[in-house]
Amino acid sequence: MRAWNWTGLAMLLLAQGLCAQQAPLQLAESYQGEVQVEQYWISEKLDGVRGRWDGQQLLTRSGYPIHSPAWFTQGWPTQPMDGELWLGRGRFEQISALVRTSDAPEQDWLQVRFMVFDLPAHTGAFSERVAAMARLGEYGSDYLAPVPQFRLPSTAALERELEQVVAAGGEGLMLHHQAARYQDGRNAALIKFKPYDDAEAVVVGYTAGRGKYQGLVGALVVEDEQGRRFRLGSGLSDAEREQPQRWARGSPIAITALLPVVCRALPVTCDCGPSKCDLCGCKAKPVPGDYSQVSWISLSEEAGCA
Repeated sequence: MRAWNWTGLAMLLLAQGLCAQQAPLQLAESYQGEVQVEQYWISEKLDGVRGRWDGQQLLTRSGYPIHSPAWFTQGWPTQPMDGELWLGRGRFEQISALVRTSDAPEQDWLQVRFMVFDLPAHTGAFSERVAAMARLGEYGSDYLAPVPQFRLPSTAALERELEQVVAAGGEGLMLHHQAARYQDGRNAALIKFKPYDDAEAVVVGYTAGRGKYQGLVGALVVEDEQGRRFRLGSGLSDAEREQPQRWARGSPIAITALLPVVCRALPVTCDCGPSKCDLCGCKAKPVPGDYSQVSWISLSEEAGCA
């Protein structure tokens, strides 16, 4: 195992930080169990990499170019599209690695689909946007498709659908109100429904590893939307600990609560003590190619739970 080259990493982070073309996106709220289900369109929440098509190029959610082959987006419409780059259930790590790679073999993209779930520039209600997305097949691309949208009559039916999707390896469901307009930022009319809670934070630093992780990433120091910082160590593979460039400054991670009773959402609340968050069942899952502008803390700084 080799030690980190912090000078090279700093240059890499600076280069990445100059390439973003940040644009606001619509974000979902979490399901609270108080909705009139029959007024919503339902779809599966795909476990892929979010992307957006600006009419000319494919970008990450923070505006970084995605290096797909030219034929992948050939013939796509000029209207902006919001969607998910997807390889199928249970293949997040593969699509994650592919999107991060600028020189991947073109054949690696043959199974990828850009699954469109919204049209940001369309001014109509979501039901109108669903109808517009259903016509995407007219563009003749094998790599472009709308996320299937369907209706359910009741909360009981919604809960049964979630059970079936999760049992089949899916991540969860999305609910989108039929009358909703596209809205930048959090939108109460767009709801994610999953069997566990999660939230996003951004990486703002590392702590050095000890013992068998000497010279490697010990834990990530992350910051939530409220500015609270804490450490996350569990969920990192040895390979991820050996490659700190995977955790670029400001790259977001999904904080997944594996033990909902103990650790539901940010800030992490731990029965085992405020400085031992990574022992409470929270796992960091990388969301690749997405870099926000946040402050950078000293790599030697120790940060516990807020």
